Amino acid sequence: MGTSLTIQRENGNVPKTLPGEDHITGLVFYMAAGDIPDAFRTERVQALSTIDVAEAAGITADAASWAVKVLHYHLSELYRLNPAVSLYVGIFEKPQGAQTFAELKTVQNYAAGRIRQIGVWCGDTPLSAEALTTLQGIGDALADEEAELSIVYAPKVSSVKQQAVNLAGANQSRVSVVIGQTGSGTGAELYKDKGNAAKASVSGLGVVLGLLSRAKVHQCIAWIKEFPTGVSLPAFGDGTLVRDVDKALIETLDTTGRYLFFVTHTGQAGSYMNDSHTMDSGISDYATIESVRTMDKAVRGIRTYVKPELGGNVYVDPTTGQLASYTVAHLETVANQALEAMERDGELSGYKVEVDPAQDVASTGLVEFVIKNVAVPVMRHVRIKIGFAKSV
Repeated sequence: MGTSLTIQRENGNVPKTLPGEDHITGLVFYMAAGDIPDAFRTERVQALSTIDVAEAAGITADAASWAVKVLHYHLSELYRLNPAVSLYVGIFEKPQGAQTFAELKTVQNYAAGRIRQIGVWCGDTPLSAEALTTLQGIGDALADEEAELSIVYAPKVSSVKQQAVNLAGANQSRVSVVIGQTGSGTGAELYKDKGNAAKASVSGLGVVLGLLSRAKVHQCIAWIKEFPTGVSLPAFGDGTLVRDVDKALIETLDTTGRYLFFVTHTGQAGSYMNDSHTMDSGISDYATIESVRTMDKAVRGIRTYVKPELGGNVYVDPTTGQLASYTVAHLETVANQALEAMERDGELSGYKVEVDPAQDVASTGLVEFVIKNVAVPVMRHVRIKIGFAKSV
């Protein structure tokens, strides 16, 4: 036998990396105390870069705990859709009384405020107006602490027909609710394994987080060309297949309920998100996740550049007492920097920063900026007129 050289390629599971911080994601899981993996009993929040790292921490597909199996499934789906995600996972004991969701702050603080979207799995707890209000309060509080994020909530869906109750309303822009899950594969098997006595929704939360973390801030995760879900058979959290639900109910769940779930499109293989709703009013500027994420990025960027100016001097025209033109120009340029980068990256159509020189800074110490952002619209509907003609 002659000489030979064999090189075997192996997957080292080296974590991928992405520029910026828009992909930084959190996941909060509530389960019974006895189900929590040993590695999370002392350190409830951990950074998990790959599925191998997660499995080493005790989150496995063959765990004795059903909840841990579900968590492994969601992580697998998240990594499948975005292998380069930067992920922080928090596992907490499910409270006996009303949930305060204070654990979201714990996870965000662990990540030093860098998480941009966070999932919350409560698949054995039905959705309630109180939960939405509490989650929005957490989101608002984090925004006040300069740690803005979007919350994707996955509750129990007892009945898709009962889920048609409208809980969406004004000032709930930081919360989105997932009621969809897969009707085949691992997700469906987990749903069946739970048993009828204590049925809980598995949810498609991992898929949604994977799409969100992969999308640029201005992109809608329902974009058919860019964001297929990989879910072959869409279902709702009560196990009902989407194809078996009346179209009128689906329309209600989408436009009135403003929920997130998976749908199919004629002529297109696979499934896709129905939309990117938040639970805010449909006429709000922040009715979609991409609107919230885009504005959050603008706010964070402006803060980064303007904050160093605090405590500094501004100059006034000695004749008029108004802010000097060069001071106004400087301040506007500083605030422009983050928005200029966003426009260059296609995340904004345009912007304008204005500082009124007539402000009496000498008396108040306050300089007010007026900033207007022009969003990148999403084409949600298409109308095509077609007919015969004698000539064209």
